[in-house]
Amino acid sequence: MKREIVGSMSDWAGVLSEMHRQIKDGSLTLENFIDFTEHRNPFINNPDLVQQWKQFYKKYFNLELDFSNLKIPKKQPGFNRLIIIAQGLALNQVYNVCSQQFTCWKYADDLDEAIVKNERISEKSYAIWLRDRVEADEELKNMSANDLTGKNISGITLLERLIYELKFFDETSKHLDVNNITLCVGSRNSGGRVPCVSWYDGRLEVDWCRPQDADSSFRARAVVSF
Repeated sequence: MKREIVGSMSDWAGVLSEMHRQIKDGSLTLENFIDFTEHRNPFINNPDLVQQWKQFYKKYFNLELDFSNLKIPKKQPGFNRLIIIAQGLALNQVYNVCSQQFTCWKYADDLDEAIVKNERISEKSYAIWLRDRVEADEELKNMSANDLTGKNISGITLLERLIYELKFFDETSKHLDVNNITLCVGSRNSGGRVPCVSWYDGRLEVDWCRPQDADSSFRARAVVSF
């Protein structure tokens, strides 16, 4: 059904002319327009996001954190979800907090012991950018962890994925990966396998797959980091 344009054409012409001026002088960026077309606030800034993360860690982990010296990578087009990992954060710690909020299952009793390799660790607080999506990156479907390594694509770690789940749940009361599975290619267990996370049968599941496994439902989440 055809929708009527709200506002006169002269009003639209004035707005578009002003937008063109701001694009030329740099006060409007491509990132602003990407956020706008994906129905996100295009003008929320990093200090606002950092403050939200401070409140999140206080609420769920009872941590009073100072992120004043936190370095945030430069945002890239399409990567609009900021994830901050607090210094000293551990997998078992995050999993246990998740399990207090919703039903969870994990393949190993001790995730800190099982996961022996990570691209990024919480030796100090750090930040990354992800695509802001419920489902893991469709661009990376049918690509195994080995494929992604060969293409030098950096992917989310298990710790980052669990924190993202908890933050998304806090914001929406909903869950990530309800139809697909995030390959946490930034992590490996002691057997070299790749941890993977999804929402399946009413619970958060932490499982694993082989680094050569590829499927349309197996999808990494690309990361912008230092």
